[in-house]
Amino acid sequence: MPKVQLFIPCFVDQLFPQTGLNMAKILEHFGCEVSFNPNQTCCGQPAYNAGYQDEAREIACKFVSDFNEVDYIVAPSGSCTGFIRSYYPHMLEHSKESNKGKQIVQRAFEFSEFLVDVLKVQLTNTQFPHKVTYHDACGALRECGIKAQPRQLLNQIKDMELIEMKECETCCGFGGTFAIKYEPISIGMAQNKVQSALTTGASYIVSTDVSCMMHMQAYIDKNKLPIQTIHIADILINEIA
Repeated sequence: MPKVQLFIPCFVDQLFPQTGLNMAKILEHFGCEVSFNPNQTCCGQPAYNAGYQDEAREIACKFVSDFNEVDYIVAPSGSCTGFIRSYYPHMLEHSKESNKGKQIVQRAFEFSEFLVDVLKVQLTNTQFPHKVTYHDACGALRECGIKAQPRQLLNQIKDMELIEMKECETCCGFGGTFAIKYEPISIGMAQNKVQSALTTGASYIVSTDVSCMMHMQAYIDKNKLPIQTIHIADILINEIA
């Protein structure tokens, strides 16, 4: 039985807790022994991207100490997983947590990636009778190389139609502090992304990252558009619902 520690990122914890709960239930359904350390906080990405590298290093050291030496660490976020993999080795290179940091990098997985590459999941009961299109979140795609895995899962849902949009790999415009510092550009990128999704006729934009979903959903709500965002875990929970 694979042992999994959940890493619940900031946005999921504060704004989309049900997504985290759904991920945990799905992992348990597919035979994992799941645990959660309530002392965990952030991976350090917001501080690092804002230029606070020393503070980010402190957060990374705390992250490493918060996670025991279990088999895997799984997160419903390609962005946070990508940050851990790409930046922890350098950030922790000369710290006492250097060796543990290297181990963490090897054991950290994004949720859909873990289901496909590690658990080799085959869906049998998932129902979601809608047209959907998939958004490749930047962290998942560019830092983790995750592209085929979520699509492989979605294509196993028999009553759902996955329609690719032309801008599937284009950034949605969120980018953390980018959306604050460059608001007009960020909104324009969200518009481009959502309009591309609408062209497919899909009812839902699916992604691995709630930060992207939050950004696109805000544009959708403001403009009263006939489409919604949804995290892949909130679809796959129908496997056991």
